[in-house]
Amino acid sequence: MNCPGHVQIFNSDLRSYRELPLRYGEFGSCHRNEPSGALHGLMRVRAFTQDDGHIFCGEDQIQPEVTAFNGQAMAVYRDFGFDDIVIKLALRPEKRIGSDETWDRAEQALRQALQASGATWSELSGEGAFYGPKIEYHLKDSLGRSWQCGTMQVDFSMPDRLGCEYVAEDNARKVPVMLHRAIVGSLERFIGILIENYAGALPLWLAPVQVAVLTITDRQAEYAREISAELKGAGVRVIADLRNEKITYKIREHSLQKLPYQVILGDKELQANQVAVRTRAGEDLGAMSRDAFINRLQSETASRR
Repeated sequence: MNCPGHVQIFNSDLRSYRELPLRYGEFGSCHRNEPSGALHGLMRVRAFTQDDGHIFCGEDQIQPEVTAFNGQAMAVYRDFGFDDIVIKLALRPEKRIGSDETWDRAEQALRQALQASGATWSELSGEGAFYGPKIEYHLKDSLGRSWQCGTMQVDFSMPDRLGCEYVAEDNARKVPVMLHRAIVGSLERFIGILIENYAGALPLWLAPVQVAVLTITDRQAEYAREISAELKGAGVRVIADLRNEKITYKIREHSLQKLPYQVILGDKELQANQVAVRTRAGEDLGAMSRDAFINRLQSETASRR
C-alpha cells in the first residue's frame, strides 16, 4: 500500500470539495522479503513494480468512481486477451480498524458500484484488508489457472489517521474517502501471466519484436537495411538478420523465438522491390509490396488481434 506519497501531495495545500475527486497514480516500487522457497520466476519476486493509484473523493463520489474504474479495468483485460474475469468482493476481516457502521457503508458502496456496472460477483467473508473492503479481479489464463490482478479498495480510516481533510460546501472541514486501486497489480507477475497465457506467442501489437528481416545472401543486405528503416518509420519494431548463414537456419532460429512475421529477401524480391512474408505459424504469404505489408501490420495492430 504505497499511499503516503499521495497523501503528502493531497496535504500540500488545503483542498476544496470542488477539487474532488483527486486522482493520483504512479508505477511504485515494492519490496517484500519473501522466503526463498516461495520465489517463483516472475510470479513471485522480492522486488516488483505495481500500477499503484489513489483517489481522494467524497462519500457520494465512491459509486461513480468505482463504476468508472471497473469499466477501465475490464477494457484493459480485454485488450490483453483476457475475457474470463471473475469478480470477488472481499468483506471485513476479524482484525480491522474502523467501526462496524463505517464498514457497512464501505461494503455497501462497493456493492452499489458493481450493481451499476452490471457486474456479477461473489463475496468473500473475512478476506478484506484491515482498513477496508475490496473488489478483486481474477483472470483465467489459457490453462484455466486463476490469477488475482486488479483491486479496488474503499478506505474510510487511513485518510483520517494520516491527517487528510478538505473544505466542504458548508465550509466545514471533512475527511475524504481514499480509494486504493490497481489494474494489473505487479507488472512483473502480469508479464509472466501474459507469456504463459500466450505460450510466448504474443499478439502482434504486444510482441517486443514484431518483424525479422532475413537476407538470403549478402547481396540483399542494403535492401534489408532499407526495408528495416521503412518499417521503423511506420512504427514497427523490427530487427534485421544480415548474418552469413543459411536462410533455413535463420528461419528456424526466429521461428523458435515466435516472432509474428519474417520477411525473406532474395534476389527476386530485390529486383521486384517487394517482400516475401512468412507468419509465425509457418504460413507463406508470398510476395507483396512494401506498402501492402505495412498496411497489414498496422491493421492487425489496431485490431489488437
